[in-house]
Amino acid sequence: MLSRTADHLFWMARYMERAENTARMLDVNYQTSLLPQSADMTEQGWRGLLSISELTGSYAQKHPNVSAVPVMEFMVLDETNPSSIVSCLRAARENARAVRGALTTEVWETQNQTWLEFNRLLREGAFDRDPGAFFEWVKFRSHLSRGVTVGTMLQDEALHFLRIGTFLERADNTARLLDVKFHALAGEYFGAGHVKESQEVDFYHWSAILRSVSGFEVYRKVYRNVIRPERVAELLILRPDMPRSLAACMNEVVLNLQLVANQGSSETLRRAGRLRSDLQYGRIDEILATGLHAYLTQFLDRVGDLGVGISRDFLVPMAA
Repeated sequence: MLSRTADHLFWMARYMERAENTARMLDVNYQTSLLPQSADMTEQGWRGLLSISELTGSYAQKHPNVSAVPVMEFMVLDETNPSSIVSCLRAARENARAVRGALTTEVWETQNQTWLEFNRLLREGAFDRDPGAFFEWVKFRSHLSRGVTVGTMLQDEALHFLRIGTFLERADNTARLLDVKFHALAGEYFGAGHVKESQEVDFYHWSAILRSVSGFEVYRKVYRNVIRPERVAELLILRPDMPRSLAACMNEVVLNLQLVANQGSSETLRRAGRLRSDLQYGRIDEILATGLHAYLTQFLDRVGDLGVGISRDFLVPMAA
């Protein structure tokens, strides 16, 4: 496969996954902001959302205050924000258009229709009228895109690069969400080798984190007890049967990297396999003993290195 074609497929999947992840984070923050809480805690939630996406600086250049409406508009409608939903859906559609010959008709029409429908909804005021329903629509279109891709495309290199893009992006986002949200909610809960009770932590905020990754029902099925932060961390980091966990994402990344491997990709595959093994044989008590923030920061660095390696080995090299 031509590196440019692989590049478009990889980034089409990443941008579609990023749009969904942004919608998930906005939705959970929006729903949480409706709960009884102080103004400071509400503002902290929106600041955390900007921090997850590394957009605090660019947001501050345009908006003097952090509150629900300007943050949501910045993350949904601002075309100068590369992580906004409008930017991601446009980029996904443009990458799909560039490689229409490598996609089935159903995959292309799904991408194109998502972009056209998105603009129609904005013109009709759907986002302003009901942000929650709008975010659900974005999530549904991403689910549809993934389902059509897996259900109609030949299981060849094109599909493998789409899957690599999807799960690398998902791993990055889940780690960012965990890092920022756990720090904000748990404070000292994780850290110096032990776990202590935190009476201030609200059940609804922990359940909101789980719902943002479609993990609330999964948690209840797996653990069958009250929501505890260390169990949430275990579910979203180490459980390979949890679809949005770091372990599940890295399993998919390694599997698909093996299927497209070439003579120059052995080092990238080795690093991906090493990261997967660390998750496969990791223990949550050991992770908490060394510090959750330090662990997730290192994970994000390693995922970033993988992205650079994949670009170097298979795609159009990223600009220095």
